[in-house]
Amino acid sequence: MSVPTSSPLSRSRSRPRSLHSEDTLPENLEDVSPEERIKALKEREEEERAEREQSSSSSSEETEIVVDWDGPNDRTNPKNWSYKKKWAATLVVSSFTFISPVSSSMVAPATEQIAQQFGVTSSVLIAMMTSVFFIGPLSEIYGRSRVLQISNLFYLAWNIGCGFAQNRSQLIAFRLLAGLGGSAPLSVGGGVLGDTWHPEERGRAIAIYSLAPLLGPVIGPVCGGWIAERSTWRWVFWSTSIVDVMVQISGLFFLKETYAPYLLEKKAVQIRKDLAEKGSQVNVKTVFDGTDRTWQHIFRKAMTRPFALFAREPIIQLLGAYMAFVYGIFYLFLTTMPSIFTNVYHNDAGIGGLHYIALGVGLSLSSQVNARFMDKIYIHFKNKNGGVGEPEFRLPSMVPGTILLPFGLLLSGWSAQHHLHWIATDIGIACIGAGLILVFQSMQTYVVDAFTLHAASALAAVSCLRSLAGFGFPLFANAMYNKLGYGKGDTILACLCIGLGCPAPILLWKYGRRIRMSSRYARKSPHPHPQNVNANANSNESRDPAPASPTGVEGEKEKETV
Repeated sequence: MSVPTSSPLSRSRSRPRSLHSEDTLPENLEDVSPEERIKALKEREEEERAEREQSSSSSSEETEIVVDWDGPNDRTNPKNWSYKKKWAATLVVSSFTFISPVSSSMVAPATEQIAQQFGVTSSVLIAMMTSVFFIGPLSEIYGRSRVLQISNLFYLAWNIGCGFAQNRSQLIAFRLLAGLGGSAPLSVGGGVLGDTWHPEERGRAIAIYSLAPLLGPVIGPVCGGWIAERSTWRWVFWSTSIVDVMVQISGLFFLKETYAPYLLEKKAVQIRKDLAEKGSQVNVKTVFDGTDRTWQHIFRKAMTRPFALFAREPIIQLLGAYMAFVYGIFYLFLTTMPSIFTNVYHNDAGIGGLHYIALGVGLSLSSQVNARFMDKIYIHFKNKNGGVGEPEFRLPSMVPGTILLPFGLLLSGWSAQHHLHWIATDIGIACIGAGLILVFQSMQTYVVDAFTLHAASALAAVSCLRSLAGFGFPLFANAMYNKLGYGKGDTILACLCIGLGCPAPILLWKYGRRIRMSSRYARKSPHPHPQNVNANANSNESRDPAPASPTGVEGEKEKETV
């Protein structure tokens, strides 16, 4: 608990001095003249009078307690949790993020079976049954853990309902509702990692977290193909629901609340209760509190913040558009993989699903390599920048991703077009996976670093476009590939990746800080101090200096936020 210096509670009350006490006279009393002695006594008397007046005026003011962490080493601060507790939260959040995309993509190998049962002949409707699968801001009101778990229960209920759907309309509606609950971890999860990990440690955690939503669509079709072949499509949904129950149970035990404003508000509530019992009239607020603390104001602000971020923040618009494009290509490619291995390589659903392992290999290998080097690259550039960390230091690992992605599209597309051996197509698919994860990890870590306190809202704003792209791109996949073929179709996508993707890290590196510094919500980085370079050169535990902000706490605390 920190207390403003204007409050009388923040001052140590000194014992009033007597004019006859020894400390009112100089130590060399025997050597001074009477005039000097009288002068010293008068000066001390004036001093004490001023102290009494100041104390009297301060006590008449309204006292206020500002609740903050109890020092930099407060163990209740999620950033000071043990590594074991941090990794437990990271793995649980990653599990929440993993299960939703598994459900989204697991149905892909079973779409023909579903189409036959419900009499669906439209390729658009078939794609909708696969891709109709989309709350982050609520976590900035009610806390991360509660929103994650309630959203997951909502997803679980409707995912079970998908298995009982009796027609195509019910299936699409239930998928839509399940996707609404399943979308929360994609935005809230990044906020949890921003709450718990310091910037120098965050890269590895986000590498695991960002792998989960992309690895889900790999494991889903592999399992879904065999389930659809050996059982019915309904077990595609019921099996994921069984796994989700286990994820939910792990969340109840290991996912603790991490959102700083929510934790400090609970602490402030307890202090208000204790003071009320003593009859004390003290205003208690947290460092995140603004002038309007009503729940209506807080709810309105939190729910509109993602739209405000998207409408007013150029950096969010740029990142959202680019990530939407990449995510759209990913889901477009996922929906066309079954047709490639069924029509070109004549595999059944089970064997065809195994080719998704190539995508998983690319995702996993690239993610593990990036996890080892992302934080080291960040610390390297931070030390060169006078000990000041910048979100732009996450961008170098994005560069190889922008090269691997179009290369993989060209290789897989033309290999399938010319009926080359399936291993060539799988190598191309692995390269696509490697490029995707490098881009995703860089972008997600950049957003979390730039909007730490509001990471959930920022990721929700970015995810809006990403979800629309994941829904929209597969709708024209069949028409495009039927018209152009796999080679020319993937060549168009590769050219777009080169045109949009390759300049992206260079432009963000050059202009990203300037755009971010004009943001209202982004973390403001201080100017580097060259004299600190040597002091920080060998320190992996150094922390970013607090940027200028209304409250000066890690650049993350804003007056208007609770």
